[in-house]
Amino acid sequence: MVRAGSLHLSWHQRLLVHASGWLLLASGLVWLGVHYLAGAGAGELPHPLEAWMMRVHALAAWVAAFALGEIAASHIPRGWHTTMRRRTPAQRRLGLALCVMALALVLTGYALMYLVPELWRAAWGWAHSGVGAVMAAVLVVHSSGVLHRRAV
Repeated sequence: MVRAGSLHLSWHQRLLVHASGWLLLASGLVWLGVHYLAGAGAGELPHPLEAWMMRVHALAAWVAAFALGEIAASHIPRGWHTTMRRRTPAQRRLGLALCVMALALVLTGYALMYLVPELWRAAWGWAHSGVGAVMAAVLVVHSSGVLHRRAV
């Protein structure tokens, strides 16, 4: 049980964030590998696994959006207030970077599905993939709390 006012996520929030995050990363990486090594990106017909990885990725994105909404209601405001009081700007900057990257991933993911013309699809896809990989690394650092020490 998480104490009221604590910055720690509850067990179900951690489960949602970790499960959706790792599933997004894994499905995205598998899709990239299959697409560019054996599928349409390699000049071949689309590999059957490409469509399945997109479906898994989309499902995980919905779960991640739900998790983000849940932590936006509690963890983010408490964290912002606490890091202001404790003067830990590095942790606050990481949290803000995660919010910006999440917004970028939602927008580029939506654009890739519905708005981006074929000519620009590869560039947008690589940008989406790059932001996703960086976000995974930043999330690991942020959740470890290594930067949550009091600033001197």
